[in-house]
Amino acid sequence: MKADLVILNGRIYTMDPEQPMVEAVAMASGWVMACGDTETVRACVGPHTTVLDLAGKTALPGLTDAHLHFAAYGLALQHVDLTGVRSAGEAAERVRARAAQTPAGQWIEGRGWDRNLWTPPDFPTRELLDVAAPRHPVALSSKDCHALWANSLALHRLGINASGVDPTGGQIRRDPRTGEPTGILLEDAAAMALERMGPPDPQALRQAILVAAAHAHRVGLTGVHDCEGGNEMAAMMALWSERALPLRVYMLIPRDGLDAAVRLGLRSGFGDAWLRVGHLKLFADGALGSHTADLYEPYEGEPGNCGVTVLDDEALHRLVERAAQAGIAPATHAIGDRANRRVLDAYQATRDLWQGQGLRPRIEHAQLLQRQDIPRFAQLGVIASMQPIHATSDMDMAEAYWGRRCEGAYAWKSLLAAGAVLAFGSDCPVESLDPLAGIYAAVTRQRPGGAPAGGWRAAERLSVYEAVRAYTWGAAYAAGEERIKGSLGVGKVADLVVLSQDIFHVPPEALLDTRVQYTICGGQVVYSDSMG
Repeated sequence: MKADLVILNGRIYTMDPEQPMVEAVAMASGWVMACGDTETVRACVGPHTTVLDLAGKTALPGLTDAHLHFAAYGLALQHVDLTGVRSAGEAAERVRARAAQTPAGQWIEGRGWDRNLWTPPDFPTRELLDVAAPRHPVALSSKDCHALWANSLALHRLGINASGVDPTGGQIRRDPRTGEPTGILLEDAAAMALERMGPPDPQALRQAILVAAAHAHRVGLTGVHDCEGGNEMAAMMALWSERALPLRVYMLIPRDGLDAAVRLGLRSGFGDAWLRVGHLKLFADGALGSHTADLYEPYEGEPGNCGVTVLDDEALHRLVERAAQAGIAPATHAIGDRANRRVLDAYQATRDLWQGQGLRPRIEHAQLLQRQDIPRFAQLGVIASMQPIHATSDMDMAEAYWGRRCEGAYAWKSLLAAGAVLAFGSDCPVESLDPLAGIYAAVTRQRPGGAPAGGWRAAERLSVYEAVRAYTWGAAYAAGEERIKGSLGVGKVADLVVLSQDIFHVPPEALLDTRVQYTICGGQVVYSDSMG
């Protein structure tokens, strides 16, 4: 049997300790059929084989983003971009510009505003948006996606008014004098509003996935762990059924989909090498940016505010137990130190159930840990699914609002040293989709440009190898797919990324200058730099 595609003369890091580097890889029918030196693998070349000579360039296994919101990213590319706006007024001006191009009555959506960039860092109000777009309902998600900023027309359409009550696990911010909603909805109140707005059109979702995939391929991603819902899963399945799904998807189950999954007998891992059913996605708390992460002690300068408990201990335990009984592994969002401990406690209490079925629980984000909780990840077999760019984006906020507790913030090295498995992602569209930017953040704990000097809380920096492993083998392990993904070898999926330089042998600051030259997924070249 001859190969469909052969790569020769490369520096190919396999991430397999048994054969850490090879010169050549042969691929047939989407799988690796041979790995080794160029002369040996050349024997796989036939009359119809495409041959790619790397001329000494570096290649890695295809990279996987272990936590993002994929269709939301594709849709966000069409919405008002509020990333980096320096005031609520600047955000409102962008909405005004979009309103001038949008028929009256149609929704205007946007995302990315971050009040922590504003002076003072106060929550905005509906009145600004009422002036900017008086004839359009407006809904703007915050950068961390844990807050929604709406105007009066949007609140009216959503049925949110002074007589309403806060949903469990959420908050409708109100004027203390009148009780009227200010326009800010937090946590499950924001989720409630988005649900009432209705799902995107199925065709729009399909197109968003294809657009997002094109961007993913340009940055070397061949797989994602998608934290979305049933509508997005349906769109993924439609593309899969047409053999048009452009990258590998591990689809987490939302909390409101658990009953249906149990009734159908779905289990974590069901599917094939392109589309699999994943973990149950739960939320223990909110986020740092919205000051809703669940803490043991109040936020600095905010006496009495210890964040939001989205799921209390009883509900968390019950959901983890029910999922484990059905063969579904839990993946729980936890950012604050109290939230992380509560999740670890719930996993420990249900350990016999999920461990007996070979399930691998995850904590998503794990941003703030107390030191005594760090060894528990490895002791319990809990995967730390983390996003390196959160650390460099959040470090100023973290120091301001968590203070001395930051000793346990974004503790990648400590977790790894204690024996935990790290799986890295981006939380896109919250942060950049680019895994090379994530590797840079993990290795330097600096923002582009080198600040702060030496890195923030530098003891938690990783080596390049450790960071790459978290985007390859670690992500595969977190999905129970390490036998076929996350490293290169015979019988593994034919997913590779070719880089412009050897990231293992350049100064850390050069990581951001590295470009993806080819992305290969399922043995097909899905991106080359010549495509633009």
